[in-house]
Amino acid sequence: MQRFEILDKDAMGRICRIETPHGRIETPTILPVINPNIPFIRAEEMKKFGAQAVITNSYIIYRSMREEALEKGVHGILETDMPVMTDSGSYQLMVYGDVEIKNSEIVEFQRHIGSDIIVPLDIPTPPDADYATAESDLRITLEREREAKELLKGAENLLAVPVQGSTHPDLRRFAAGEARKIGGDIYPIGAVVPLMDAYRFRDLARVILEVRSALPVEPIHLFGCGHPMLFAMAVALGCDLFDSAAYALYAKDDRYLTVYGTKKLSELNYFPCKCPVCSNHDPEELRRMEKNERERLIAEHNLYVSFQEIETIKQAIKENSLFELVEKRVRAHPNMLAGWRQVKHYWELLEKADPKMKRKFLYTGIDSLYRPAVRRHVKAIKNVELPEEVLVSTDFGIYANIYLRPVFGPVPAEMLETYPAGHAEIPEEDVVEEEALKAASEALMELMNSHPEKRFKVYVSKVWMKHLQNLPPNGELNVLS
Repeated sequence: MQRFEILDKDAMGRICRIETPHGRIETPTILPVINPNIPFIRAEEMKKFGAQAVITNSYIIYRSMREEALEKGVHGILETDMPVMTDSGSYQLMVYGDVEIKNSEIVEFQRHIGSDIIVPLDIPTPPDADYATAESDLRITLEREREAKELLKGAENLLAVPVQGSTHPDLRRFAAGEARKIGGDIYPIGAVVPLMDAYRFRDLARVILEVRSALPVEPIHLFGCGHPMLFAMAVALGCDLFDSAAYALYAKDDRYLTVYGTKKLSELNYFPCKCPVCSNHDPEELRRMEKNERERLIAEHNLYVSFQEIETIKQAIKENSLFELVEKRVRAHPNMLAGWRQVKHYWELLEKADPKMKRKFLYTGIDSLYRPAVRRHVKAIKNVELPEEVLVSTDFGIYANIYLRPVFGPVPAEMLETYPAGHAEIPEEDVVEEEALKAASEALMELMNSHPEKRFKVYVSKVWMKHLQNLPPNGELNVLS
């Protein structure tokens, strides 16, 4: 059976279909965490928010309701017909240091209770662990994943093969490569919640990109990611699935999620949202409610806003505008901006994934310079045939062989109607960031250096002058009046 299919792509984000024994999951999506011992929002109710699948903890079920689970199955316990992913107890292992169960036992238990996606008992090595510890934990994790693969031979359940390695890039990439050899259906990136809690988004992005470097196509699950402000960036970096109990945990502390960060209910005068909760209540009403009722409503809002962001991301992928969305979202926090800018160290990976043709290029700031479309344009113009004397101008009212545009640099006249430079919306040159002018100027000088036999006459407005003072010998610089 074909279990995984890519439908649409943009940046490194995708819309995919994953087939499970209990139905299809379309990604990107979130799997809300359901604790079977503490009913809060039931699994079946999750559908109204947009959930297609949920995740629960098989170790908790094993410890507290084993016989019932073996009799009813995990879907019977949760009272849902949606796909269910079951974690193995690795979270408890990370928090308490040990669990009273073997890997083989918990894998077999997940199979017997009918989990759609089974997770072995991996070792979640926390960030900043010393190299020897991370390497040792990883070796045990890989052994357990190989064991799980053998135990599930012939089973219809999907196998998740977690990728560990702490914050050591080479270990993360090695782990991803080994996981691919084992052959799972989904590849979760584990032990990253401490990075998200500490707003260490640069390290988080680097971990994701190292894993995606070794797993260029396969479905990636980002364990413990449940804040909507992170989804767009994580999807653009190559993540397909998310899970978290954040919707409930934040609600218990009166924290209200938005795509721009977290708000305390005590600080809100108005709700910046029109979900059913926010449309029918105001902040003061919620503050006056009993705690249990208030928690429930904030949790519902947190789910609505999270799944709304997923829909926004999917539409952006369809429209090929995911870069524009991410460049807006990462400005929610300086550390997110630093995280997103890690893409400039993974040019080749990003270029391979991003579609070559799109409808438009909308400039949103200096981060637009990192898009593959810009890099591809600069490469492509080197192969354009040029006359002996090349006229370059920033004024589109003057006939020229080449026009100089912010961001892209030299744009041959015949490329003014083609993507990306011809379909780009960029501010006027006197208000665009200096970095965009500098990048364009450098691209022009690179073109001139690659054609030393040609003569370039360059006519530019004053704002370009300081960036073009050191033209190559085959260039003549003139200022437009």
